[in-house]
Amino acid sequence: RQFPGCGNIVTFSQFLFIAVEGFIFEANFGRKKPAIPIRYYFIMVAMFFTVSVVNNYALNLNIAMPLHMIFRSGSLIASMALGIIILKKRYSVSKYTSIALVSLGIFTCTFMSAKQVASDSSLNEEDGLQVFLWWLLGIAALTFALLMSARMGIFQETLYKQFGKHSKEALFYNHALPLPGFLLLAPNIYHHAVLFSQSEPFQIPVIGLTLPIMWFYLLMNVITQYVCIRGVFILTTECTSLTVTLVVTLRKFVSLIFSILYFRNPFTAWHWLGTAFVFVGTLTYTEVWNSLGPFLARWRKRPKAE
Repeated sequence: RQFPGCGNIVTFSQFLFIAVEGFIFEANFGRKKPAIPIRYYFIMVAMFFTVSVVNNYALNLNIAMPLHMIFRSGSLIASMALGIIILKKRYSVSKYTSIALVSLGIFTCTFMSAKQVASDSSLNEEDGLQVFLWWLLGIAALTFALLMSARMGIFQETLYKQFGKHSKEALFYNHALPLPGFLLLAPNIYHHAVLFSQSEPFQIPVIGLTLPIMWFYLLMNVITQYVCIRGVFILTTECTSLTVTLVVTLRKFVSLIFSILYFRNPFTAWHWLGTAFVFVGTLTYTEVWNSLGPFLARWRKRPKAE
């Protein structure tokens, strides 16, 4: 919020932390040979790095964080479309219905955000047009990142079928191999590091250590991001894909609500309607309703207390 263009230093910090942790505990200081040939990881990493950078840069193009979250929730439609085109998959009617709901939700939120950008009364007509054109470029960037992310998912699915599932190994290489790519972003990262260092001092509770508050925010972001990624990894190994998708969807919804309420982001009734379409469509895609049916039936048949 204070530095909207700081996405690169945030992403670099996350990648560095996870890469160091993986190098020690997964790669065993480089002594463990990868189960999947390294050349495939380079392809995956090129996709992963591109998606991360483009998603971050979109925030510099007048894209509000709630719209950013909602748009990225549309990964289902991108995955389905590329699955049909590349893997020749076919889906049930409920799957197509869910994708239609997600698409309608994204369109509603995107359209209403476009109206807000275009009708900004604080700008003259020429500046307003320029802001709107940058916003359109932001939407194009998000669309590209969405499709690239879906293509990466299909690529991973193909690799896992061929070589077996090695999620923790993939997590390490996806974060370690792109690190040299951040050299291209070094001036931007250094610029924001200087800005972070000039932010107001903050004393960490309990520890008593004082450091610039933006560095404290970055530290907390890196720690919570690591917990999030490890949590998803544990879910994928312990739970069904349905449970994982449902939990991640609910996490996105909570993030969205928090962003709106805590940071006072503008959100109209139309945005709420679009959000409802996105998440109902996502839950329909996971077929959670079919899973709830037998559970509710058993619950109704339970013996009643005398």
